[in-house]
Amino acid sequence: MMREAIKKSTVLIEALPYIKKFFKEVVVIKYGGAAVDEKGIDKSVLEDIVFMNYAGMKPILVHGGGPLISKFMKKAGIEPRFVCGRRVTDKESIYIIDKALNSINQQIVKALKELGTKAFGLSGRENGLIKVKKLKTEVDLGFVGEVTSVDATVVKQLIEDNIIPVIYPLGIARDRNLYNVNADDVASEIAVALKAEKFVLLTNVRGVMKDKDDPKTLYNTLTVKEVGNLTRKKIIYGGMMPKVASCVNAIKGGVKKAHILDAGIPHALLLEMFTDKGIGTEIVK
Repeated sequence: MMREAIKKSTVLIEALPYIKKFFKEVVVIKYGGAAVDEKGIDKSVLEDIVFMNYAGMKPILVHGGGPLISKFMKKAGIEPRFVCGRRVTDKESIYIIDKALNSINQQIVKALKELGTKAFGLSGRENGLIKVKKLKTEVDLGFVGEVTSVDATVVKQLIEDNIIPVIYPLGIARDRNLYNVNADDVASEIAVALKAEKFVLLTNVRGVMKDKDDPKTLYNTLTVKEVGNLTRKKIIYGGMMPKVASCVNAIKGGVKKAHILDAGIPHALLLEMFTDKGIGTEIVK
C-alpha cells in the first residue's frame, strides 16, 4: 500500500515541471476518424483533457466521426464512397455529415461537463471560423473543401474564459455553401492561428515506426527534415502521410511541437505531456 502511494507521488513530482512549463499554453488535440462513434469519445481521453484544463493549460478539441457519418448516410439510402481517403460529398450528404458530427459534438460537450469542466461545441462554419475553397482533385469529390483561412476570435474568447472549445470540421466557402473538410487539416490550421504550444494527433497507431508491426522501432523524436527523408524512403507512407503532413504544417506555422499518439493507450495524452519519456512520436523544427 505504502509503495503504491510513494509511486503515485513520484509520478506527480515528475509531472510538476511540465505543469509549470505549459501553464496557460494552448494545446490543440485532434481525435477522430474510426475512434469516434455515437458514444462520443473514450472517457480516458476526456479525463486527460479535463486534467490539462485544471492544470492551467488551454486545450482545444477537434474531432471527426467517420463511422457515424457512414451510418447516417446508409440510413438515408446513400452508399458512402471514398476517393484517396476522402469522402465523396454531394449536396444531400453535407447536411447528413453536419447532423452526424453535431450529434457527436453534443455528446462530447455533455461528457466534459459531467467531468466537471466547462465546454462549448461549435462547427467550423460558425463566426467564419473555418473558411474554405473547393478541393481540386482529378475526381470531383463534390462539397469537399480545403482550408484557406481561420478566424479564431470565438475560440480565443472561449479559452480566455476557461471553456474548452469542441470543434467539428465543416467550413464555409465564398459561394456560402457548407463543405466537408479533413479534420487533421482543420486542427493543424487552428493550432497555427492560435500559436499553440502543441498540436496532438490522437490516432490508432503508436506513432511513426521504422517497421509498422514492431512498436520497438518507434521514432520518439523527428525533425521536419527527417520526416522528409523518411517519406522519400517510403518509411512514412499511406495513411501516415496526411497525419505527418498536418504535423509539419503546424510546425512550419510556428507551433512548437507536434505529437502523434495511440489513443488506445489509456491516458496517452498525460503520458506524453507530463512524463520524461513520452509514448508517441514528437515532431520538432
